[in-house]
Amino acid sequence: MMLPLLLLMAGAAVVMYVYWESTQPNQSRVEPGFGDMERPVFLNGVMMDKQASGSGAGLLLPLEVLKQINGDAFLAEEDDVLIVTTKASVVHFQTDQLTALMNDEPVTLEFAMQRLDEELYVPAQPLQDILDYSLEQFQPSGAVSIWTPGQAIRKAAVADKPNAPEWRAAVRTEPTIKAPIMAELSQGEPIVILDEAELGWYHIQLQDGYVGHIDKREVRLIDAAIVASVAPIKEAVPWKPLGGRINLTWEAVYNNNNPNTDQIGEMPGLNVVSPTWFHLLKRGDGSFYVQNWADPSYVEWAHQRGYQVWALFDNSFDPDLTKEALATFESRRSIIRELLTYANLYNLQGINIDFENVYLEDGEKLTQFMRELTPLFHEQGLVVSIDVTIRGGSDMWSNFYNREELGKLVDYMMVMTYDEHWASSPVAGSVASLPWVEKGISDIIQYDHVPPEKLLLGVPYYTRIWTEYVEDGQRKVSSRALGMTATQNWIEENGVELEFDERTGQWYGEKKDGATTYKVWVENADSMRARADLVKKYDLAGIASWRRGFETPDIWEAIQERLDKKP
Repeated sequence: MMLPLLLLMAGAAVVMYVYWESTQPNQSRVEPGFGDMERPVFLNGVMMDKQASGSGAGLLLPLEVLKQINGDAFLAEEDDVLIVTTKASVVHFQTDQLTALMNDEPVTLEFAMQRLDEELYVPAQPLQDILDYSLEQFQPSGAVSIWTPGQAIRKAAVADKPNAPEWRAAVRTEPTIKAPIMAELSQGEPIVILDEAELGWYHIQLQDGYVGHIDKREVRLIDAAIVASVAPIKEAVPWKPLGGRINLTWEAVYNNNNPNTDQIGEMPGLNVVSPTWFHLLKRGDGSFYVQNWADPSYVEWAHQRGYQVWALFDNSFDPDLTKEALATFESRRSIIRELLTYANLYNLQGINIDFENVYLEDGEKLTQFMRELTPLFHEQGLVVSIDVTIRGGSDMWSNFYNREELGKLVDYMMVMTYDEHWASSPVAGSVASLPWVEKGISDIIQYDHVPPEKLLLGVPYYTRIWTEYVEDGQRKVSSRALGMTATQNWIEENGVELEFDERTGQWYGEKKDGATTYKVWVENADSMRARADLVKKYDLAGIASWRRGFETPDIWEAIQERLDKKP
């Protein structure tokens, strides 16, 4: 009988010992550290995978960390150049060079951008004001702490124990009492809480930069300090008509033949003209330039009428030319500088970028071009806008546009909601049926997250006359584009009767001549009113029309009446 009892008592003793041992904290000590890292970087309390290099004015941050702070940091490997852009600045660093460029002006650096062990490292000090972050390098740990504006730093202190003045709080390597002690903190010693660890533990950063874990019961919370802006960036406020919406029309200029402004009638409600003056071209030596068809007398006429002038710059709709021109920082910079020169020379108020027919793989270079262009144009007080198609369709027509990112960069985005049925369309149809237009604009708002107050609805002042015929036993379709007056003349000359098409929201007519059928979906004051109503419905910035000269005189008042109409 005694043996089983003894065995039972022994087992109970073992259980009690194991339980007792599990409740006893580990008293062993280890030196604090960061493993293989000598200068770890903490961004908003999170330890990064890459470490810093150097210290003080010579502190260098790895490019991967910089990209976490500013996602627009762009490495042009072919130029060995890093371009960092903000809403107000374009900064250009080159490896091993002590001169950087800020908004095209030289800036002397104490330390250059370097490649260390195949990693690119950027001087931290000149970037601090540009990117607006607070930075501290702790000693003796060497750890770097970076906080960006708006983040909350949870400040705390070790709890006070008046009855045990000698007591110190243990900071452990892991959130368990079985982990070794890496530091002991005095009562009231400040700490920063990085996050919640395991149940009952905080992950903290000490005053010397080391990090560890502390029992929540040994911490006194103080407050959450919101990180203030170190160097607030003054954002450009884009121009908009006082109390109204933008009503822009493009002025098509071909072969340097500017219009005779004496022959341009009144255009009630119009407040911006965008002449197609500037075109990307390439010289025989391989350099790029801006072909200039600007006319100072046109600008003077526009200003006398109270119009702003936002000149259009296009890529000549040449994908190969565009690929080459956008490939390097230097070529992009040269184009931007030339455009700025012309904007100043001709007293322009803005620029309208119209890049079409671009290879999908060059879409990001177009976005980078806009990142580099916008701050410099804003510095000169100029409005920046870009033309885009609706979502969907082919890569070179639509998919190369990063509308979401472009929407963050520009003041205004003109959505070319026309050519639903283009010149060589295999089927006849409206240039811009109302449901197609509405879906095009609402999709950009919903899926690309472009704010409505940045969007201008593009409208066509032209119509296509479609011809359906039989050739070699096959049904064929052709079209020709006509302005509004020419369309009305064609309808009258051919005795075409119009009826309202509910599906497209337009007047429709057709005429049969033997085996040939002519069809037309009319753009007129009624269709323009319906589009202006969409501007009001979605609270868009305004309307942009292609092009002046295609319209009938009643169009201007039709649009103005709708845009100005109060709900």
